[in-house]
Amino acid sequence: MSRSSSVEDLPEQCKDLFTQDGVLLKACLGRPVTDLNSIGMLCIVQNQDNSKTIEWRPNDLITIDSDTQDQEWAVVNTIGRRQRTLSGNITSDYATARARIIKIPIEELKTFRVTRNNQQMQFSTKPGVWQTTFYFQHGNAEIFVAYLKNHVKTAKTRHDRNTYVVVEPNIESQVLNKSFAELDIFTENTTDVVWNLVSNFKQRPYETTMEAFSKLTDIVYYGNEGMNGKRDVSEEVVDLLTKSMNAMEEATTVTKSDEYEVISVKPTLPPRPSIPRGTPLSPEKWWALQDTEGRITEVEGVKQLIFRGGVAHSIRQCVWKYLLDYHPWHMTSAELKALTKKKTEEYFAMKLQWRSMTEGQEARFSEYRDRKSLVEKDVNRTDRTHPFFAGDNNPNLVILQDILLTYVMYNFDLGYVQGMSDILAPLLLLLGNEVDSFWCFVGFMDKIASNFDMDQAGMKHQLLQLQQLLTFASPELANHLAQKDSGNMYFCFRWLLVWFKREFSHRDIMRLWEVLWTSLPCANFHLLICVAILDAEKDILISKDYGFTEILKHVNDLSMCLDVDKILSTAEGIFHQIMSAPHLTDQIRIILGLPPMSTSTSSHSGSDAPTTSKSETNGTKEDQRTGMFGQDMDEDTLEYNGLQICIVTKTVWALLA
Repeated sequence: MSRSSSVEDLPEQCKDLFTQDGVLLKACLGRPVTDLNSIGMLCIVQNQDNSKTIEWRPNDLITIDSDTQDQEWAVVNTIGRRQRTLSGNITSDYATARARIIKIPIEELKTFRVTRNNQQMQFSTKPGVWQTTFYFQHGNAEIFVAYLKNHVKTAKTRHDRNTYVVVEPNIESQVLNKSFAELDIFTENTTDVVWNLVSNFKQRPYETTMEAFSKLTDIVYYGNEGMNGKRDVSEEVVDLLTKSMNAMEEATTVTKSDEYEVISVKPTLPPRPSIPRGTPLSPEKWWALQDTEGRITEVEGVKQLIFRGGVAHSIRQCVWKYLLDYHPWHMTSAELKALTKKKTEEYFAMKLQWRSMTEGQEARFSEYRDRKSLVEKDVNRTDRTHPFFAGDNNPNLVILQDILLTYVMYNFDLGYVQGMSDILAPLLLLLGNEVDSFWCFVGFMDKIASNFDMDQAGMKHQLLQLQQLLTFASPELANHLAQKDSGNMYFCFRWLLVWFKREFSHRDIMRLWEVLWTSLPCANFHLLICVAILDAEKDILISKDYGFTEILKHVNDLSMCLDVDKILSTAEGIFHQIMSAPHLTDQIRIILGLPPMSTSTSSHSGSDAPTTSKSETNGTKEDQRTGMFGQDMDEDTLEYNGLQICIVTKTVWALLA
C-alpha cells in the first residue's frame, strides 16, 4: 500500500498513541475566530523526547485516499496530504498548516472538565482559566478520558465531580523515600546494598518492596548479634531480594531507561470458559411466547434464546422483523396488520419520488445521479453466484436496485455507499418481499449507519476499539501485529463494514446476524467476534512471522472457511474471560457498554472517599447481569471452569428443557 507524506514527515517526528475524530473546536484563547467551530481530530501524541502532548488537528489538514475504496477490499487510508502552493513550496505551506494545530503538553496540564453529557471537554494549564473547549460530535469523551488517564494520575475535585485535577506523578515515590529514611533500621553497609536494589522499584514501589522489607526488619533485629549488637547482614539482604526478584521474573516486564529500570507486573486473564451453543428458537417455542392477541411476551427471554442458538429458518421471516425494529414487540396481530399497510404506502410514496423524476430533473440533480450510477454498478456484481441473483435480466436484481434507490430518498444525507448492497442481499433473499426487505434494511442500517460515514470516523473508531480489546484479550498477538505495521487493524475493515457478510455463507451469515441483533451479551459483541477469529489464527500469524502483506492475504483467505458456531462460542468465552479479569479497565468497560468503575463508585457514595459496592466485591456477576439484560433479573447460572456465568432467566431456562 503506497503512503503519501504526512504531517508527521516534517523534522518534528511524533507518534499518535490515540486519535478521536469528529471533534469540534468551540473555544481557544488566542486563536483566530476563523478556526472556531472547525472539525478536527483530537490526539494523544508521543514526541521524540518521549514527552506526551494533547493535539487538535483541523480536518482540512487530512484527506481520504478515495483510490482505496474498492468493493472487493475496502481499506481505510486516511493520511495527511502536503498542500502545494502555486510555486510548489511545500515546506512553507506546511509551516502555516502546523501553526493551526493546538498543542497542550500533558506535563503542563493542570485540570480538565467533561460536561454536556460527556460530549464537551475543556483543558486548563493555568488554575481558573479554561484555555480550550472541544465538542465530541461522534459519541462522547469517555474513551478519550479513559485513555488520557493511562498517562496522567487524576482526582475529581470536591466541588465539581465533572472536573479532574492532574496529580503530581512523583508523590508516591517521595513518600516512600521519606518513610524508608525515617526507619533507619540498617547499618551503613546494608543500607547501601538495599538502596542499590530498591532504586529500581520506582514504578510500583509498594507492591514490589514492602513484603521484602518487612522480612528484612526481622533479619536485622533478630539475627545473630555481632560486635555492635547487630551482625553484617548484607549477604542475606542481597539473597532475600534476589529470591524476591526471581519469583517475580516470569510475571514481570522490564523497560530500561538511562536512569533506572521500570518493573511492572504482567496482568493475566483468568481461564477462558468453554460455552456450548444452544439449539435454534423453534416455531413451537416462538408461537408459545405470544399471548392470545399476538403480542410477544418475555422479550428479553426470546432474545436470550436467539443469542444462544439463533432462529429456526422456518420462522426467520417473522422473527427478523422484530429483531430489526420493523415490528414492535408489544404490538398485537391487528396492530401489526395496520402498521404493515401504513409502511407499504409510505414505501411506495418514496419510490414514486425517484421513479417519477424526469430526465431533465435527473440531469440537474448531480448527487442523485451519481448515487444512482453507483447503485447500478454495485447491484450488477452483488452475490451473482447465488441462484437467487444469478443470470441475466434477473428480476431480483431489479428489486434490489429499487430498494436501494428508495433508501436514497429515505435517507438522502447518507444516500448510498459501497457495501450497502451486501447488507441488503441476504434480507431480500430471506424475506422475498420488497416492502418488508426495505424496512428491515432500514432497521439494520440504523444499527450500523456509522460504518458508512463519509469521513469514516465510525469505522476508525471501531478499529481503535478492536485494537484495544485485542490488546487486553491477546496482548501477544496485538504486539505482533503492531510490530508488523498492522496494529491499526485495517485488515479487519471489511469484516466490520458489512458485518462479516463476505466471510460466511448465506446460511451462516443469517445465523451470525440474528445473534448479533440481540445486543447480547454486551455492546459491541461484533468486535469480540473479530477477536475470536484472530485468536484462532494467532499461532499461525506469530509462528510464521507474517508481515503486513501476509496478514492481509491470510485474513482474506479465511472467507468461507470459518465455523460460525465455534466463533460465537469463543467470542462469548472471551467476553466472560474479560469480565472476570481483576485488571479490567474503564476503557474496556466502556467499549463493552458498561459504566466506568469510577462513575458507578461515585454515584453510590455520598462522600469523596471511594466505596466498594457488592458488585465490585463479587467480581463481575452484577456487571454481567446488568450488561446482558439491562436490568436486575432472577437468573440461573451455569459453571464453566470455575466461573459462574449468567445464561438465561428461569422462565427461559424452563423453555430450554
